Amino acid sequence: MKDGDGILRAAVGGTAVFVCGAAAAAAAGGGPLGVLGAAIAAVLFVAGCLAYLAGYAGAVQRSRREEIPMAALVFLAGCAPRPVQRLLIGATVLQTVVALGAAALRPFTIVAFVILAPMYGLGVPTRWSARHGQFPERPAR
Repeated sequence: MKDGDGILRAAVGGTAVFVCGAAAAAAAGGGPLGVLGAAIAAVLFVAGCLAYLAGYAGAVQRSRREEIPMAALVFLAGCAPRPVQRLLIGATVLQTVVALGAAALRPFTIVAFVILAPMYGLGVPTRWSARHGQFPERPAR
């Protein structure tokens, strides 16, 4: 297994589970499937927050030796190979589009809570870039 493959699989798996859950919740319009969609979104929101915090903490440690801009940390700008960047940012975009669509279809129901899930799409790339991103060395002072 290459470095970071687990994080990439987590991004794809989390996105797939979220898309299925949000689509089912939006189609059902609430009820048990709406609760399931909201629960999936809540779990992904918490996981995304934890991944973001872990990534940020790792970046703080690395920033003593390397220059780490926030755009690179969160959006992988210039620090990740193109396939990794496309996969992680694509997953974030897909999560955002699905969340906005589901919440727009059922705005005043429990389904609207799916809007929380794209935090997962921000946290996972942050974690990946903090662990595996390539950043320039900090200049000596």
